[in-house]
Amino acid sequence: MRRYGKHTDEDDIRSRPNRKGNRPRTHIRPKHEDAAEGMVLTVDRGRLTCLVEDRVVTAMKARELGRKAAVVGDRVALVGDLSGKKDTLARIVRIAERSSVLRRTADDDDPYERVVVANADQLAVVTALADPEPRPRLIDRCLVAAFDGGLEPLLVLTKSDLAPPDKLLELYGDLDIPYVVTSRAELESGEAVERVREQLDGRITAFVGHSGVGKTTLVNALVPQERRRTTGHVNAVTGRGRHTTTSALALPLAGAEGWVIDTPGVRSFGLAHVDPSRVIHAFPDLEPGTEGCPRACSHDEPDCALDDWVAEGHADAARLYSLRRLLAARERTDGD
Repeated sequence: MRRYGKHTDEDDIRSRPNRKGNRPRTHIRPKHEDAAEGMVLTVDRGRLTCLVEDRVVTAMKARELGRKAAVVGDRVALVGDLSGKKDTLARIVRIAERSSVLRRTADDDDPYERVVVANADQLAVVTALADPEPRPRLIDRCLVAAFDGGLEPLLVLTKSDLAPPDKLLELYGDLDIPYVVTSRAELESGEAVERVREQLDGRITAFVGHSGVGKTTLVNALVPQERRRTTGHVNAVTGRGRHTTTSALALPLAGAEGWVIDTPGVRSFGLAHVDPSRVIHAFPDLEPGTEGCPRACSHDEPDCALDDWVAEGHADAARLYSLRRLLAARERTDGD
């Protein structure tokens, strides 16, 4: 006869033998109150390099996190061997809520969303004024991804010794985006580096741009203690450079407070994940005018209330044009 309650003993407990001989699984997960906080610096084939206090620690994701992946910039909690010594390995047991996320898809038909960087304050879109030629549509797409992900954009225009910046700056003037123009001579002298550094001080900035524009060269100048292999040449036929950065990497900004995150060169920037209704948040002068828009308005249709909002003098028509150009970028390919 089986007994229950306070009268039970070990003979009253039914158990099935474990044929595998290992411990039975449990849904109870440890809380890891003693876990140390860290920041993910880079990810390579399942191994994550993290900064924990003043040490660089190699870690892997704990099984209890399931499919949740940590990316560069993530704030994480780690347990295990945190000494940072060679051949040691810690475990990431928690990933903190993200303040911003830079996402992209391989193309506009790709449903798989890739998180490139987490918790960055700023997205520096690097483009050359010549060799290779600027790609405004790609710049537009990067701006949409920045606005959608909660990052403030910064334009960095390189190689001004080969072509003037006026035409390209005129295209983005109505967006009120800060910019820095650099030349090769100014990079060598350090003058351009200081101007860029002023825009990065106290911030976490992700750098993005297609190959050959001088992105990694600029990062090397900003973080001289971490020399990165630069693009050797630009292909004379395609006008594009070879990829030299193969994974995102966070580096401490030299001579100032802040972080620089170098990302691999991109040939396309898919926006399949972007909800067009979120892009309007980057236009505070236009956003109140959407209250009269029909439901699910694309902001580029005959009944859009923004036309009347601008006509009444609440905002500049050039700003509405810029918004619609960015929204249209989601529907176009990344080509020039």
